[in-house]
Formats: sequence, C-alpha cells, structure tokens
Amino acid sequence: MGGNDMRLQTASSVISFSRELEGESAKFYEALAEKFAEGKDSFLSFAQENRKYIVQVERAYYGVISDAIEGCFAFDLEPGDYALETTLAESADYSEALGRAVKIEETMVKFYTTAAEQSKSLMADVPRAFMLIVRKRNERLAKLKSL
Repeated sequence: MGGNDMRLQTASSVISFSRELEGESAKFYEALAEKFAEGKDSFLSFAQENRKYIVQVERAYYGVISDAIEGCFAFDLEPGDYALETTLAESADYSEALGRAVKIEETMVKFYTTAAEQSKSLMADVPRAFMLIVRKRNERLAKLKSL
C-alpha cells in the first residue's frame, strides 16, 4: 500500500487513500473476472462501481473544500489498518477468491465508516458520501456471501 507510514489526518490525504483503495480493489475484481467465468459479470460490475465511488467521494470533497477545511486535521487514520490483500495464489479456487473479496469489502466498510465518523462534525457532504458507499458495500458483501 504505497509504503505510507504516515497517519492520514487531512481531508485530501483521506480522499487520496480512498482512491488508492478503490483502485486496488477494482483491479482485484477485474482479475477475478478474468479467472472465474461464473462470477465474471458481478466482478466486472463491482470494479465499475469502485471507480464510481472514487468520483462520488471526490465530487463531495471538491464541493466543500476550502483552505479552512484542508488546513484542519479532521482525521486520524492509520493506513496500515486498511491494507488490502489483493493477490490470489494461482491455485486459488472460486471460494477462496470470494473469501478474499469478502475480506476486502469488510476492510473498505471499516475504512469508510471510520472516516465518516471522524469527519461528520466538520463536513456534511463527505461523510454522507462515505456512508452511501458503506451502504452499497454492505449490499455487495451480502451478494458476495450468496455467490
């Protein structure tokens, strides 16, 4: 994960980190789509959704950003707490792949929930975007667990 040992404290650092997480997990789903025909459509749609989430978060952020907000330390997040394990062994079967996907989604939900909690007193739009993503990811988790 970019070897970033710095705690995330500013809005822009958290937005950048969310972009990184979404990009990594999108690539993971694209790789699953190539490897497992039975889940291909779901995995490709998850990858597309991840890229939409980046846009939603950035739109909310740029809609409220000002020097005043950027200068405040609204967050205290440790990037290592949200590291995603996105590599699968060549020999991994479908259920192992789904298990890994569930872990990734759980980590993403934890990240967005914590970020929303930490920022809700400062900005309404950004935590609202985070919680919308949490809701959609929880739906995705349910779908993954049913596959």
